[in-house]
Amino acid sequence: MTLSVSTVLFLLVVVLLLVKQGGLKTCHALVCILLGFYLASSSLAPTIRGLTTNVTHMISQFHL
Repeated sequence: MTLSVSTVLFLLVVVLLLVKQGGLKTCHALVCILLGFYLASSSLAPTIRGLTTNVTHMISQFHL
């Protein structure tokens, strides 16, 4: 699954907001990033990828 640039930028903004206003320390954010890299190369990656795809698909089906 490839993430679009807008998804990556959205997640980056969320992390930056958590660091600035949510009390998340920079070292905690770096640990979360490293965890993401390790999860991406683990056997859980296909499950996480499928879950992310399904949630994204469900969100896109909402009509306001």
